[in-house]
Amino acid sequence: MLRYASGDALAFETLYRRHEMKVWRYIYRSVCNQATADELLQEVWFAVVQSAARYRPAARFTTWLFTLAHHEIIDRHRRARLHTADGIDELAADANEEPSRQVESSQHADALIAAVEQLPIEQRQAFLLQAEAELSVEEIAQATDSNYETVKSRLRYARGKLKQLLQEHV
Repeated sequence: MLRYASGDALAFETLYRRHEMKVWRYIYRSVCNQATADELLQEVWFAVVQSAARYRPAARFTTWLFTLAHHEIIDRHRRARLHTADGIDELAADANEEPSRQVESSQHADALIAAVEQLPIEQRQAFLLQAEAELSVEEIAQATDSNYETVKSRLRYARGKLKQLLQEHV
């Protein structure tokens, strides 16, 4: 990011390629709508461009990036009072797997996505920041402007609820 901020346009391309899909998956699984996720992803990267000159590495770049994504999601919820969409896109199964294994994998993925969508928004975001962005509890607290213990509780409740929902699926 510092290279991009100093004028290296190729550094932006590297950042984008490295983080695009993780950020998109986090956004998509938070808003449950592909078009909205695509739009928010653009807004996040636009914010990266706008903030380049002011960027200071107080935390890892990924923490800062997912903080931007988190704020975009919250802003969207506030502006549009979004409700969770009903549709779920299937996760692609590994093309090398046998068809029966692909179906089973797809069913498990669908069950997990449906379970994540049922989590309260704060728990869902904490869970996705840990699962998708691979952020630590401290980094999630920083990204969501929350207390460390609050984040730990959200993650504990999210895991418990997911475990319960997925046991019902089996």
